[in-house]
Amino acid sequence: MKLKTRLFVAFLTLTVVPTIITFIVMVFVGYSKVRDIEESYHSKSEGFEIIFNPIQYYMGLTDESYNVLVQIVEIAPEKLEDEEYLKEVNEDLKKNYSFLVVEKASEVIFGNKSEVSKMQGYYTFDESLEQSINKSKMLTFSRAISFKYPSGEEGKLYVVTYLHDNIISLRKLFVLMTNVMIGILILSIALIAVNLYRSIALPIAQIKEATQKIKEGNLDFEIKVNAVKEIEELADDFIEMRERLKFQAEEKIKYDSESKELISNISHDLKTPITAVKGYVEGIIDGVADTPEKMDKYIKTIYNKANEMDRLINELTFYSKIDTNRIPYTFTKINVESYFNDCIDEVGLDLESKNIELTYVNYTPVNTQIIADAEQLKRVINNIVGNSIKYLDKPKGFINIRIKDDKDFIQLEIEDNGKGIGESDLPYIFDRFYRTDASRNSAKGGSGIGLSIVKKIIEDHGGEIWATSKELTGTVMYFKLRKYQEVQMYE
Repeated sequence: MKLKTRLFVAFLTLTVVPTIITFIVMVFVGYSKVRDIEESYHSKSEGFEIIFNPIQYYMGLTDESYNVLVQIVEIAPEKLEDEEYLKEVNEDLKKNYSFLVVEKASEVIFGNKSEVSKMQGYYTFDESLEQSINKSKMLTFSRAISFKYPSGEEGKLYVVTYLHDNIISLRKLFVLMTNVMIGILILSIALIAVNLYRSIALPIAQIKEATQKIKEGNLDFEIKVNAVKEIEELADDFIEMRERLKFQAEEKIKYDSESKELISNISHDLKTPITAVKGYVEGIIDGVADTPEKMDKYIKTIYNKANEMDRLINELTFYSKIDTNRIPYTFTKINVESYFNDCIDEVGLDLESKNIELTYVNYTPVNTQIIADAEQLKRVINNIVGNSIKYLDKPKGFINIRIKDDKDFIQLEIEDNGKGIGESDLPYIFDRFYRTDASRNSAKGGSGIGLSIVKKIIEDHGGEIWATSKELTGTVMYFKLRKYQEVQMYE
């Protein structure tokens, strides 16, 4: 659940829900009690007037009789000495659970004396209903009228109404329900606080602890966060970041190891031709090459060794471009037949000097074209052929190059009769620095990155490369390149 949604739900839980529940209970109980009171007094109230304005309700019960008495006091106070009239008024009041009490000169001349004696401190409008009831110690509501009899004596009459038991219990119930609602609100706050702690504060603490571990360089840990959606997403991003940091750290260690190995390989491979060059140069200086034939042989050897060193340095330079994905490609349309004819002519000269037989067959149509970088594609051919030459171990070696048509691709096959590659080594020959020889020797040499460079170039051309081999028999390298096809435009 999203944090915004969770907080909104929490707000509803905190305020609206307890309020609604309490309101519903209060309305239900109040309605029931009000109906009971109305039935007792045979009088309807407006809404919840009985609860919120009970004095007005009880005054309304006796208003008619009270107003008549007020008029009697003003125009005919002598009637208040007429017992029959007072009984008539009292009977009318009884219909609404009320009765009449009349005093003359502080003595009760009509009404229940015991009731009047209890009415000390009857209700006045400057105190609450509960205060009046507590003061009088009885559930009555009194309205008093002071007057003077024709004889001049002080008189006072009371219109007294019995209060229904439910009026007080109902008001107390409303106070109780209010307290219950406050209690629910407090409980809701506590539950929400616990929930927020578990779904927000605790997960943030877990993430903080994880960041501290990363700060200390520890990337080998797992965190599992169960929280609101936003924090879970943050945790997922954090986990992904940790995994990437770990991957980058492992890659850096691997890169450093490979770089050290490359430097070691190149250093070893450079040492052999440099030693040879120094030896032949010293021979020339010392006058060992004392004939034109020997001098020519020494100079050619020095030249070949210099070319070998140049090739190793070029591999090192190219490797750095691969590692930073900055290989300079220049893609152009290339005619397969003319390009590979030139390529084979160049390779053939070198193989002829090494007494290696070369066979070349092109099965593709004459006008077949590809999109490729001519220089980098030549590097692929030279590296594969160079590898074949390096591992030829037969008295009579041969290399067969075939170009086949394969629908939307051309497929090149370079086959040799060298020592072959073991089945367990074959899946790894395109990995950087992988060597099939457990122990390197100066005769084979090599930086160990030749075939990885080949794979990178072919894949960057949108092709694929693989190999088959049989030990002691030979190896076949295969790679595919996509043909160039004109896109037909229709009007």
